[in-house]
Amino acid sequence: MIVPSSSKALVASHNSSLEFTSLAKLSSGNLLAEVDLRRAVVSLKLRQDKKVSMGQFLTPASVAQLMAGMFNRLDLPEISLLDAGAGIGSLLAAFVAKVCQQRKHRSSLRVVAYEIDPFLIGYLHQTLELCERECEDVGISFNYEIRETDFIEDAVRLLQVSLLNSAMPFDTLRVRPTAVNYATEFTHAILNPPYLKINAHSQVRELLRSIGLETSNLYTGFMAATAQLLKPSGEFVAITPRSFCNGPYFRDFRKMFLETMALEQVHLFESRQEAFSDDHVLQETIIIQAIKQREKSSSVIINTSSGANDDLIMSHSVPYADLVNPDDLEQFIHIIPDKISQQIVQRMALFTYTLKDLGLTVSTGRVVDFRAKDYLRINPEKNTVPLIYPVNLSNGYVEYPKITKKPQAIVHIEETANLLIPNEHYVISKRFSSKEEKRRIVAVVYDANQFNYAYVGFENHLNYFHKDGRGLSITLAHGLAVYLNSTLVDAFFRLFNGHTQVNATDLRKLNYPNLQQLLSLGTGIKEQFPSLREIDQLIENQLLSMSNLSENNPIVTKSRIDEALQILTQLGFPQAQLNERSALTLLALLDLKPTDSWQLATSPLMGITPMMNFMAQHYGKTYKPNTPETVRRQTVHQFLDAALIVANPDDLSRPINSPKTVYQIETSALELLRTYATEEWEKSISTYLASIKTLKKQYAQEREMSRIPIVIAGEIKNLSPGGQNILIEKIINDFAPRFTPSGKLIYVGDTDEKFAYFDEATLTDLGVNIDSHGKMPDVIIHFTTNNWLVLIEVVTSHGPINPKRKKELEVLFRGVQIPLVMVTTFLSRKAMVAYLAEIAWETDVWVAEDSTHLIHFNGEYLLQAYQIEKKQTS
Repeated sequence: MIVPSSSKALVASHNSSLEFTSLAKLSSGNLLAEVDLRRAVVSLKLRQDKKVSMGQFLTPASVAQLMAGMFNRLDLPEISLLDAGAGIGSLLAAFVAKVCQQRKHRSSLRVVAYEIDPFLIGYLHQTLELCERECEDVGISFNYEIRETDFIEDAVRLLQVSLLNSAMPFDTLRVRPTAVNYATEFTHAILNPPYLKINAHSQVRELLRSIGLETSNLYTGFMAATAQLLKPSGEFVAITPRSFCNGPYFRDFRKMFLETMALEQVHLFESRQEAFSDDHVLQETIIIQAIKQREKSSSVIINTSSGANDDLIMSHSVPYADLVNPDDLEQFIHIIPDKISQQIVQRMALFTYTLKDLGLTVSTGRVVDFRAKDYLRINPEKNTVPLIYPVNLSNGYVEYPKITKKPQAIVHIEETANLLIPNEHYVISKRFSSKEEKRRIVAVVYDANQFNYAYVGFENHLNYFHKDGRGLSITLAHGLAVYLNSTLVDAFFRLFNGHTQVNATDLRKLNYPNLQQLLSLGTGIKEQFPSLREIDQLIENQLLSMSNLSENNPIVTKSRIDEALQILTQLGFPQAQLNERSALTLLALLDLKPTDSWQLATSPLMGITPMMNFMAQHYGKTYKPNTPETVRRQTVHQFLDAALIVANPDDLSRPINSPKTVYQIETSALELLRTYATEEWEKSISTYLASIKTLKKQYAQEREMSRIPIVIAGEIKNLSPGGQNILIEKIINDFAPRFTPSGKLIYVGDTDEKFAYFDEATLTDLGVNIDSHGKMPDVIIHFTTNNWLVLIEVVTSHGPINPKRKKELEVLFRGVQIPLVMVTTFLSRKAMVAYLAEIAWETDVWVAEDSTHLIHFNGEYLLQAYQIEKKQTS
């Protein structure tokens, strides 16, 4: 279906348009907000089982904006965009908004959107109409096409046609993927593909095979087909599961994609649930940006954030060969997000042996319990042998038998003989583990001396290491288990494993020490398996001590961060603060470097920027510049609330939002933290937690003494000290009586809190319903004499009412039925001078030191209400 660009009608499907305002009433500046409102409504209407069955999870605006921001080549005179799974159009809307924001506007923009769900197509039409309006406003010619057909079917058809036109055999596509370049039509592609397993005998599987791709999940099919439809040098941005980065299931896809596409950026999310939190999706996702060209860039940018809304973004550049080793036949993608990770890769490179070199291999457990259920027994009986499940793995060894719902034995008869292996020494490991678990690889020693049987069965959720189907020596088994359980191997494994499986292929791809080194690790280990700290010491002392990488030990650095996380956990912080960002903030405030003992902790006065510099210098975590707000908002504020730190102890009158604000570890907390990793720790933390309420009360009282009293509606309100609140007090006591006499105060902001006073009912009566978390002005007064709503901004640390802010306030208060008056206020003329060039026309300015005067920008008579739309003259 093609919709011409001249069309102005709002196209609807299933009455979806009835829930929203008409296009004529929408502000073009609110394109993404309007589209995201539709997404939220649609997500509520879509049944969860339908989302899962179709792999259909709509992209939130925050993710869409992040993806659109990753495009680098928007300077083409003509742009053609492909969105292969458009949904309601969130991604293409973000792309259009990004293009319209460019200084040099394109002459034309064409969008092709695929969608087969009739319910979503109506919303998609609405989104594209909004995009057309956005482009019209900046002079870009816009046209679009919605293809209501299956993308894979249509993509294969297009590729077949292009090959027929070139008189080239279709089965040569895989061999010569650039042969279709001349017939492709897109300069850019943005994609959130459906995540859905596909049956080996399904039509879509056959279609993908016809273009040279063998894959088990639809999302990689969408990625491959989209890449082939791009023009040479076309740009590709997609959010997908991370699982394609490794493992045998996606080997074909990696080879095909990486042959023709050059990765330039990768964005990681620390949390598996942030990207699609509205749909409760627990999936490790990444965003990739790539260019259609065979030649690879010298380096790739790896960005990391907690979620799409997180402005604290860690950025790291790595050589392309470190991301994808050109000699690796599997083409695993190793995502290296920081310097610590790079040091881990360098250390693992010291081990050059494969399992094959060692004469070993790893296999998956042979017993699939639902297939062998007739032969399974809850407890050992006559003619049975042990059956080992993941639940039996405990503290480096096998606990057997174990009280559990899982069967603990399997009948040993002719029918089960091929499911069993000789009762000898092995190393076994779990096949499944999640990103959130402490260890991704959990390996134990199966000590045959503890089992008086001839054979044993390993259940299918286990891997086992063996030598040509037989066991290992007990010393080798101990050494191999020690190595696999080390922090070094765990950290390395996390760099390339993007799913919950720890499959045999992944374990074969690991580098291993030589046989003598493994035997050395296993020597001396008896009944007690070593702790993690002891394991890491063994790795360091026996395998790495002679290397030139013995300094700047990434394991020590990682362990220190983990210790800080453990402390925050024991202090009772919520999950939102149990992350690397908060751990690093704590370490910075203690001036504690990776090799310092906790007893050396100190309490320097430190601002946010020095904290971030500390993280980069000593912990290899480099964040993008100008992104400190997340540290302040999501870690420091919570540390303050918990009385773990204090703000501005050198000057309690300094406002909390001052650029000179500093923080310091509270004295009692410092004494506590100096006892960590000592015998005194448990006793000290119990005492500290018992006294914490008293500490919170004490510091609250100290700040209360410095607060600024004001009288509102006959009641005394106390504003937090300093900053904008000094000026707010003058607005209430000087400005309001003089310029809005008998006016009604509706809202007063505060530095510490969103508002100190809010008469929400009055504002509602005036026709405005405002989210208290919106960008409210600092003071709102209803000047009842003239029936004006006066919006006042205070300039101390942020800017005046400039054209952008004026537009924001007009949108925020678009429901009000009376004239708006906007006033910017300053403490002094000197403070005003720096902002004169920014102040918007049709607004007023008040300076507290000249409190009897107003400055009018296009003003006619004192305080003046201006119409947003100019009156027409006859």
